Formats: sequence, structure tokens, C-alpha cells
Amino acid sequence: MRPELHLRAATPADAEAVAAVFTRSRRVNLPYFPVLHTEEEDRAFIAGHVLANDTVRVAEADAIVGFIAWREGWVDHLYVDAGWTARGVGADLLAVACQDQSALRLWAFQRNAGAIRFHRRHGFGVVGETDGSGNDEKEPDTLLAWSVR
Repeated sequence: MRPELHLRAATPADAEAVAAVFTRSRRVNLPYFPVLHTEEEDRAFIAGHVLANDTVRVAEADAIVGFIAWREGWVDHLYVDAGWTARGVGADLLAVACQDQSALRLWAFQRNAGAIRFHRRHGFGVVGETDGSGNDEKEPDTLLAWSVR
């Protein structure tokens, strides 16, 4: 059983906490990927780009434990802090974005099989794959799509 979880719109004041989830989640859940940015660069990216350009919702217990960022037709980020995965946090966050949009696409790294399984369980289907030459990590990725039926 998980503690009380509250979903709410992110504010600029959340930038540091959201960036911390982003950084920790990538380092813990994707340890085989290269670390391309410092924590300071992650904070600047979250504050200056993600919170400025996307709709962002956070999942909060005693602290922010996950977030989703989306824009018209695309989920740009869905990260859940280590220790909170497999507890319904990601599903709750994804449901908010799906309620707001009639169709969504997102990229997941092919090596992140757990993320691909998660999205497939939530109605996303694989519509394409790349060799990774177009992303910063140079990791093969998978394009997944969902739409209201």
C-alpha cells in the first residue's frame, strides 16, 4: 500500500524537486546510459524548458515522487523516483495526460524494456524504432502511440 498521493500542476517553485526526480530516476533506473548532463544542467533544463513549454503534473506524497510533462500530442517526460516505481504513480500520471489529449506519442529507449511494457499495458502500441542516431544518448529507441478509440 502506498501513502496518500496527490497529483497537482507543477509550479516554477517545483523545478529543483522535479529535476532531482529526473536525475535520480535516470541514474538509478537507466544506469547503463551515459551521464550527459550535470545536476545543474538538469535543473536548468527542467526550469527553463520543461516547465516553460509543457503541461507538467507532479505526484506528491511527503515530497515530489514523480512527474509527467506533455504537450499537444506528445509525452515528453514521465519519471518516477526510485522506490516509487511499480506503485501506480506512473499510471496515475499517465492517466492525467491521456484525459487531456485524444492521442499521444512518446519515445522510450529500447533497452528500457520496463517502460515499453508499462506503456503497452496502458494502451500504447509500437509504431516505429530507430537506431538512436537522432538522440543525445545514441541509444536505439521505440516510438509508441496511443489514441482514444
